[in-house]
Amino acid sequence: MTKYIVVVGSIMSGLGKGVLTASIAKILRAHGYAAFPLKFDGYLNVDCGTMNPFRHGEVFVLEDGGEVDMDFGTYERFLGINLTKSASITGGKLFKRIIEKERRGEYLGRDVQVVPHLTDEIKTMVRDYAKETKADIVVVEVGGTVGDIENNYFIEAMRQLLSEEQGIVVQLTWVPSIAKGEQKTKPTQHANRLIRSLGLNPNIIVAREDEPLSEEAKEKIAMFCDVQKECIFDDPKVEFVYELPIILEQQDFYSKLSALLSLSIGKKANWSAWKERISKIKNAKKTIVVGIVGKYASIKDAYASIYEAIFHASSELGIRAEIKLLDAEEIEKKGTDVLKGLDALVVPGGFGKRGVEGKIKAIQYARTNKLPFLGLCLGMQMMVVEYARNVLGWERANSTELDPSTPYPIIDILPEQKRIVEKGGTMRLGGYEMILKKNTKIWEAYKKERVVERHRHRYEVNPDFVSHLEEKGLVISARSPNKGIVEAVEWKDSFGIGIQAHPELSSKFERPSPLFVALLKHASSEG
Repeated sequence: MTKYIVVVGSIMSGLGKGVLTASIAKILRAHGYAAFPLKFDGYLNVDCGTMNPFRHGEVFVLEDGGEVDMDFGTYERFLGINLTKSASITGGKLFKRIIEKERRGEYLGRDVQVVPHLTDEIKTMVRDYAKETKADIVVVEVGGTVGDIENNYFIEAMRQLLSEEQGIVVQLTWVPSIAKGEQKTKPTQHANRLIRSLGLNPNIIVAREDEPLSEEAKEKIAMFCDVQKECIFDDPKVEFVYELPIILEQQDFYSKLSALLSLSIGKKANWSAWKERISKIKNAKKTIVVGIVGKYASIKDAYASIYEAIFHASSELGIRAEIKLLDAEEIEKKGTDVLKGLDALVVPGGFGKRGVEGKIKAIQYARTNKLPFLGLCLGMQMMVVEYARNVLGWERANSTELDPSTPYPIIDILPEQKRIVEKGGTMRLGGYEMILKKNTKIWEAYKKERVVERHRHRYEVNPDFVSHLEEKGLVISARSPNKGIVEAVEWKDSFGIGIQAHPELSSKFERPSPLFVALLKHASSEG
């Protein structure tokens, strides 16, 4: 029978519930249990696919095409697995399902209410997910902060679920220090009372803080929050988030979990490979500088998976990568001087015209200066546009997304996209197979002919222009199996790969993306 761990945030947002949830699931899996994460997000969008990265951060795309919150990237990177869209429950999904059922007459004339209809729907979705994954334990992250109006009904559903199934509640909190050594537990106490007033009784409290919890602070929290002192854990500042499972294990976290959930002893966890990866990057002797030229340069979270993929590749190679997030609009206005001193360049995806000319300038700089380069989605498309403009001499070459009247529509909308009106969930989404051309740079990276990577796009390289590009030396190094969509291109004379997919989304801590490993390997050898 599946057991449940409900993780709730208190006091304020941004404490790292996603990392904690991933760490708990990782610890359980390390001890032999089939543990799977599930997340509730309170927004009324059905998914986050239409959200602005400035407001929401990165949209993470799952293998099955689900567009989900960026925390799912954290889950997958920690656990080394591919999740499905059923792991994501949003307010929009819930209300859409309820309204559709009401319109079909499934409530038999009842007035439809939050309790029991909405809460029953939540419990059904959670239990169905447990069956789908054959989970021993489902770790449920409740998005937002306790007290938010957006998650109150979900918390009520968790209260009901835990009265019907075996499970525990983990409260993530913040313990501030007014002065060194003077830790204040009162905010945690008040937050705990609010959680308990909603019917959830935390069994474990995990505290973020500037310095390790003092014994006095632990005793106060234990007394006023009715939690055993041994069930209060530190979640300290770490250099790398992947250190948290080890830090929790060192505090005997698993034994407390197993006792509270009545688990068997389980297998002994082997953290040697995990620790080795962390050690390799902490003890790295060489540092390289990687630039990311983005449209959303003011918010790091917009490129979270790229940052992580670079980190994964760094840990594989035993080097450090210093990342510089560069504003494409600034390069458009002021030129490419900011690119000097870089060892590698990444141009990521995005939508719309803003900053695109800056991306093209950056790509031209990388090509002409033989700077190791990786273009992702829009970055790959602009790599092709740059080549058409500056090698073929077609100055007005462009994408029809950006210039519908271009005489050289090098990038054009996918044929199947032309009749689509709705925006949400209608792009070419999820895992698609690519066939790699032998004796190319991308082949050398993957070392196999067929590869599946995740996509999120409406536009493609226009097949009418492919022969012209090839004649002038651009290598078409990967295509889709059936439709012949150009999936990857590269430069002949230096390391430059553009890929229509988003390989950063499939990179895992213990299984880095081959393309990012190849990029950093070239940057390290040439830097």
